[in-house]
Amino acid sequence: MSDQEIPNEVDVIVIGMGIGGEAVASKVVEAGLAVIGIESDLVGGECPYWGCIPSKMMIRAANMLADARRIEGVAGKAEVIPDWAPVAQRIREQATDSWNDQVAVDRFVDKGGLFIRGRGRITAPRTVEVNGDTYTARLGVVVAAGTSPAVPPIPGLADVDYWTNREAMQVERLPKSLVVLGSGAIGSELAEVFSRFGVQVSVIEALDRLLPREEPEAGALLQEVFEVEGIAVRVGTLATSVAQDGSDIVVTLADGTEVRGERILVATGRRTNVEGLGLDNVGVELTSPYIDIDDHMKVDDGLWAVGDITGKGLFTHIAAYQAPIAAASILGEEYAPADYRAMPRVTFTDPEVGSVGATEEEARAAGLNIVVATQNVAGSARGWLHATGNEGVIKLVIDADRQVVVGATSVGPHGGEVLSMLTLAVHAELSIEILRSMIYAYPTFHRGIEDALGQL
Repeated sequence: MSDQEIPNEVDVIVIGMGIGGEAVASKVVEAGLAVIGIESDLVGGECPYWGCIPSKMMIRAANMLADARRIEGVAGKAEVIPDWAPVAQRIREQATDSWNDQVAVDRFVDKGGLFIRGRGRITAPRTVEVNGDTYTARLGVVVAAGTSPAVPPIPGLADVDYWTNREAMQVERLPKSLVVLGSGAIGSELAEVFSRFGVQVSVIEALDRLLPREEPEAGALLQEVFEVEGIAVRVGTLATSVAQDGSDIVVTLADGTEVRGERILVATGRRTNVEGLGLDNVGVELTSPYIDIDDHMKVDDGLWAVGDITGKGLFTHIAAYQAPIAAASILGEEYAPADYRAMPRVTFTDPEVGSVGATEEEARAAGLNIVVATQNVAGSARGWLHATGNEGVIKLVIDADRQVVVGATSVGPHGGEVLSMLTLAVHAELSIEILRSMIYAYPTFHRGIEDALGQL
């Protein structure tokens, strides 16, 4: 804030005021410490402006269209006329306030925080330079610089007007056709959204399936759904070049075939914003794109890190989970150490794909004696009642020696909600005996867990 007087020495400096950074800074401020929060972009980070919030608004709208199209044969008939205008307007007005973070800045400042708009760089222990001025922190510095879209070095890609998730969130006029590079959560979610609003969508994935980090069953099922809905899917093939051809962008694949679209969305992952942070000035040598932390978010004496930049999981809920742990460490308070065994994630496609813990492949690679149980959601009582849009599978990865679930996947309607019970099972290491002895409400989607356990 321009009217703030910023002292040259404070208690804590936070570089990056996304979800994790803002949460740490706020908790420390509320404890009575003097804190400078530094942000070069928007306070609140990727999630409220270009990530989870606006994308889920899009998904909600797209799913309403899909449900309307499913009415015939079940509940009558409906005429479906997609209109992107209210979606774009809702995003601007409710999710992001037209990409203005003044409310978020005021929220921090009103608590007593000191805010500087700029790019912070560590120059010495507990010392940060921003906008040409130097500030020191008596207790230390928190790095929460986050990630940015990773754009692969495909020949010609830099010469076309490509989208990342940021441009996709701000679009007011939909293209007639779209090529999506990458089929992780971002690529898959947006591919389905735009397709349901009438865009001709093609998805290109270099690996052998959609959602490569998830169980193979999830990717295979989602591909079936995509193709039924008219989304063209190419897996196991690299994009070798990109070129503009009139109003089209042409993507040439490794097998020589071409895929065309009016627009191209690059959704090939994220890169950490470690460049320029000055970590080398305090002896932090990076052996990966991420900053190594202990289970209390500490990097070194007087230095902490939270959020995407730690590599524990590129999710809002991980940053929010890490923040109070880091704050407690800074304040010298007792707090349970971080435990990532039961890390949940959800891809909000339709069907939703929820996952927690280890996949079957990861568990076997760890040397565990694994037993797998699965249940087709459409074959469950609730799936049958759902009638349409009921594709899904519940998969349990069980350590046979300890008789506990170490990983699980819930694909289907409300798959992310069904995941909550499975997350608890992994986190608390509930025995299979306990899970079998429970009473499962009928007819529910989560009852499919009991059906899967019944196969053991």
